[in-house]
Amino acid sequence: MEQAIKRSYEEAKALYANHGIDVDQVLAKLADIKVSVHCWQGDDVRGFLFRDQELSGGISVTGNYPGAARTPDELRADMERAFSFIPGKHKVNLHAIYADTDEKVDLDQLEPKHFQTWVDWAKEQGLGLDFNPTCFSHEKSSDGFTLSHPDPDIRQFWIDHCKASRKIGAYFGEQLGQTCVTNVWVPDGYKDVPADRMAPRQRLKDALDEVFAEPLDPKHHLDAVESKLFGLGSEAYVVGSHEFYMGYGIKNNKLVCLDAGHFHPTEVISNKLSSLALFTDGILLHVSRPMRWDSDHVVVMDDELLEIGRELVRHNLLGTTHIGLDFFDGSINRVAAWVIGTRNTIKALLRAMLEPVETLKQAELAGDYTTRLALTEEFKSYPFGAIWDYYCAQQGVPVREQWLAEVKAYEQDVLLKRDAQNAVVPS
Repeated sequence: MEQAIKRSYEEAKALYANHGIDVDQVLAKLADIKVSVHCWQGDDVRGFLFRDQELSGGISVTGNYPGAARTPDELRADMERAFSFIPGKHKVNLHAIYADTDEKVDLDQLEPKHFQTWVDWAKEQGLGLDFNPTCFSHEKSSDGFTLSHPDPDIRQFWIDHCKASRKIGAYFGEQLGQTCVTNVWVPDGYKDVPADRMAPRQRLKDALDEVFAEPLDPKHHLDAVESKLFGLGSEAYVVGSHEFYMGYGIKNNKLVCLDAGHFHPTEVISNKLSSLALFTDGILLHVSRPMRWDSDHVVVMDDELLEIGRELVRHNLLGTTHIGLDFFDGSINRVAAWVIGTRNTIKALLRAMLEPVETLKQAELAGDYTTRLALTEEFKSYPFGAIWDYYCAQQGVPVREQWLAEVKAYEQDVLLKRDAQNAVVPS
């Protein structure tokens, strides 16, 4: 480790110690936090089961930056490269369409064997796996409905797919010794105002009851449900609204997923955490960056990300909150997108851990709002960067922007060669 990094760290550490903050303990706690990094940033949510299927479900990826992964091996190699620049050991979040198999298989017939290469790779890399049924980009979701479909045969197809997904997730957890969170999100909804809002929600509730009927060991597997305000093609009405899933999750002891882009443009998920935590045993986050709508931009360290970090730290929610990322940008280097978004998420947690939380709470309780505001503002210019640099060096990953040169080299050596092959997938 460079002496300058060590020296800056020791100086910063002393400043934080003046407020009773043990930086060494903070870094030890930070190293235990796992962020679930979404695989779909690497190939623009195409997956491998139905490569020619058009992306649907109100999801859109823009940009044609060269080097998108075309095979499971390429995607895993890209994720390995990204993880080499991210401090800590984390998890990978898979969608069902990322099955790695030569077998022609539909979603309702998926089994753990179709993901065995992912499990073997995760073991080698020391990573955990999370999972999601893919209720979009399929011929049986072409009209915008899945688990709430009025056709019982189509609805059963999606029920069977979600059942299969839970078993795959439980297998991940058992094999890797890390609890797998399987998150159910469906795009169901209407473009224009429906005549009947209740019936689709009744069908969705009944379908979910069937999906979750089989109990699974929570040591290996946890269920989550995810809401959305609107999507492309479901602007007027989404069956699985926030109110629907909050009620369903609390009543049925399921994790409620809060996605940063799935609410009104001025609505934030950070303010929901302290309320939801009082009535649930855990929360799932999809950390994203909406821009005017659920656009899933790469996470930057903006005010909302910092507030999410503060809420998790100040209320001791890190042990019961599963932090996942959900963004996809095809206009920039996809490996760099992972690195930027994940490092920022970890930075936000570190910044929150380096605040004098107890002092702030005591001042607030005493009505000393002057001290609360003064300390909050002064700590914004405390030498957090020196602590982050030391943590990166300690974890054996590049300090500051040094990783960018390595990503650029990987782009030249690997990613651009894929583009030069005219996107022909090697046999």
